[in-house]
Amino acid sequence: MKNLKNKVVFFDRDGVICPNRPDYVKSWEEFVFLPGVKEALKKLKKAGFQSVVISNQSCIGRGIVSAKAVDEINLKMVEEIEKAGGEITRVYVCPHRIDEGCDCRKPKTGLFKKAAEDLNVKLSESYLIGDAESDILSGKAIGVKTVLVLTGLPEHPRSLEGLREAKPDFIAEDLGEAADWILDLEQRETR
Repeated sequence: MKNLKNKVVFFDRDGVICPNRPDYVKSWEEFVFLPGVKEALKKLKKAGFQSVVISNQSCIGRGIVSAKAVDEINLKMVEEIEKAGGEITRVYVCPHRIDEGCDCRKPKTGLFKKAAEDLNVKLSESYLIGDAESDILSGKAIGVKTVLVLTGLPEHPRSLEGLREAKPDFIAEDLGEAADWILDLEQRETR
């Protein structure tokens, strides 16, 4: 497979990499990898993709979890993924509440633009995997191919009919199926 150096797969964290808890992941002890996540990230690394997590963490702005605790959780997540042969290139977090009107909270695109600049990313050749419509809206706004995974909270969209505005390019049961779709699509496009 060709070298994909400037291509990225953007991921939401909660609902894609770990369960999306209604009470937030507040400590490493509450963090659990969803099945197949480490293997999927290993496949994407082997194929040459950079993996970047972009996560809304309003629990920081609400005073439920400190920014330091979220950073520690993310650091341990990255370490565990690396131990399994995968890689997360960077983690970007929006700490703001919805009512703060920042430009980084998905579906806004501030963190995606920052990541693209920091990592010299070709957005038109990149992907986003998320579990909520806000993820898909962000992906569409920045021009990447989008995948909706069905591993989020029960109230998150379970089908195209559940989406009000944005339609993903693919719907996957989980991160493993999403990664396989991306790798298959890349192979077909290089033929």
